[in-house]
Amino acid sequence: MTSMIQHRESFLANIAKQLGRSPNTELPRPTWQYQPQDRVLKEATQDELVEVLIKQCANIHTDIKISSTSTLPQDLQAIVDHYGGQSVITWKDERWKDYGLSPLMTEQWPQANIELYEWNAQQPEENIRQAEKANIGITISEMTLAESGTAVLFSSKNRGRSVSFLPEKSIILIPKSTIVPRMTQAARWISEKIRRGDNIPSCINFITGPSNSADIEMILIVGVHGPIQATYLVIEDR
Repeated sequence: MTSMIQHRESFLANIAKQLGRSPNTELPRPTWQYQPQDRVLKEATQDELVEVLIKQCANIHTDIKISSTSTLPQDLQAIVDHYGGQSVITWKDERWKDYGLSPLMTEQWPQANIELYEWNAQQPEENIRQAEKANIGITISEMTLAESGTAVLFSSKNRGRSVSFLPEKSIILIPKSTIVPRMTQAARWISEKIRRGDNIPSCINFITGPSNSADIEMILIVGVHGPIQATYLVIEDR
């Protein structure tokens, strides 16, 4: 069923008239005298942001490991083994190849009886079924917020959001260069993309460790509506 907007222009023109301005007036963005959000971790180096992220991960019940491009396959394998292997679902993403993970995923895992499913945009129902039964979901963060321990995931037709919340365990790869102080930088980054006319996903997920809730008497319960365990794997820059 489709709907139509009726009398939109006349409605907006009437509101503008009551405000004493033209309907097409562009309001200037205010410049605030105090902007404390920009001062948080302002002078922090990338290494210092990693330390902040490590400390915050302890608060959000998330394991964090530091890796490099040369040791990434071994480090990822160690986490998969720790989580029991069995079955893994991933995005369809060229970055697996860029990080040298393709041999691990497509050759070594099948030999070790670890079932791998790669998101397939042509099979939406099968994607959900595979995500529901997968033991581990693996994704990559576009930007990571040190202050809150939050990974920003961009969904797309090849990067289903179910990969990050339906499997029992979640592994999120975090390029070290993507770590920023806080939500301020993420919001500004996304806003700039919109202003430039860049294509951005319709779904942007902010993931802060495993699923949890503290709705009942502020008692934290982990693993209530998504992954029970989560690991961030920080990758040192090339």
